[in-house]
Amino acid sequence: MLTEILVAVVIGGLIFFLVQRSRTQVLQTSDGWWRAGDPSDEDVTVRPFKVATSDEELEDLHRRIDQTRPVPSLEDSQFHYGFNSQYLQKVVSYWRNDFDWRRQVDKLNQYPHFKTSIEGIDVHYVHVKPTKVPEGTSAIPLIMVHGWPGSFYEFYGLIPLLTQPPDTEDLVFEVVCPSIPGYGFSDAPQKKGFDSICAARIFLKLMKRLGFQHFYAHGGDWGWLVTTNMAQLEPKTVKGLHVNFAPPSKPGLAVTLSVMLGHRFPSLFGFSETDVQRLYPCMDKLVVESIKESGYMHIQATKPDTVGRGLNDSPVGLAAYILEKFSTWTSREFRNLEDGGLTRKFSLDDLLTNVMIYWTSGCIVSSMRFYKENFGKGLNQPHAKIPVYVPTGFACFPNELMHTPKLWVRQKYHQLLTFTPMARGGHFAAMEEPQLMAEDIQKFIRMVEKTKKQ
Repeated sequence: MLTEILVAVVIGGLIFFLVQRSRTQVLQTSDGWWRAGDPSDEDVTVRPFKVATSDEELEDLHRRIDQTRPVPSLEDSQFHYGFNSQYLQKVVSYWRNDFDWRRQVDKLNQYPHFKTSIEGIDVHYVHVKPTKVPEGTSAIPLIMVHGWPGSFYEFYGLIPLLTQPPDTEDLVFEVVCPSIPGYGFSDAPQKKGFDSICAARIFLKLMKRLGFQHFYAHGGDWGWLVTTNMAQLEPKTVKGLHVNFAPPSKPGLAVTLSVMLGHRFPSLFGFSETDVQRLYPCMDKLVVESIKESGYMHIQATKPDTVGRGLNDSPVGLAAYILEKFSTWTSREFRNLEDGGLTRKFSLDDLLTNVMIYWTSGCIVSSMRFYKENFGKGLNQPHAKIPVYVPTGFACFPNELMHTPKLWVRQKYHQLLTFTPMARGGHFAAMEEPQLMAEDIQKFIRMVEKTKKQ
């Protein structure tokens, strides 16, 4: 008992010291220019955009699919070696013969799309306004940012739940879903150095250009870091931050001690039974699993253009590379299945629509470069050291790539208002469980709004 008290006092004192030391820190940045050549006058108008396709585009896709060279998988390998080739042939057959891209283009265009030029980049975004807002209230602006290998399409199931909530007591949102530059229909940077802070700065400018001086932000995967950087850059602009992914960016003493002692003294660190199950044994859960699932990250953080060139030429290779993540990152147990459990949580139409956004825009190389630009600068960047003081909500999905206990989230997000252990869901939570995500966003923002009125 005495040991626990002493450790708690030491940890508490250190946390208090670190909080006080960094209370005035705000992330700094400066404008960039990402089009080739020198900066020039910029057209700041907002232009409507439509996703389109053509016979030529589809004929080229089908020709490339028809010329794929299948490779047999090893016996009894399931998804442990990557995307199972036997099942890949079934996916490819559906893609070639049954998938209706024109119909999916119509589905993409059900929401208004726009483009506007910021720092030399044509930024694409979806902007959905509610059709009806309760009398005496106004729609709440919310930007939602995707990650890799996702896209703005991840939010299509979530958007109507926020802009047209079924419960009349729910908040009503006006939603903006941009494509990170280099992803989807946003231009790719043509100069080195475009990282998460640059994306955050551009998205802050985007929201202000749309007339929002204050707004909420939500993100997962890279979207977590981009929206976190937005809150670090302009904490008075971002009213609240909701994330469903928050790996420790710079583990401090409290996190280190919790890893070392949490299995023996879980209550000392506020660890739940789920925390203990997801974290221990540490070597297996935090080290071995990370190594198993992070090979892609090392490639993309070092030499993205080499692999990317092959993926940009082969639609089948691109589909295998992307869809393998939608299998394993949804549940590690899916590695044991011949079909990777791919359609247990998603439809092939939705999965292939996301792949087609990468294929038709030719963005796989530039999307992979985002890893190089972020990790290439080292892990000790200023944003990794600066806490977030904006009110924050965290949705803790059980099958997320890396489990993050409440203590760990609080090291970075000092105004953590909500921490919700979710009933089910994995890394692509907004796409997999839109209803659960909508409920948690509602709960968090309602709490922030209530606090601000008091």
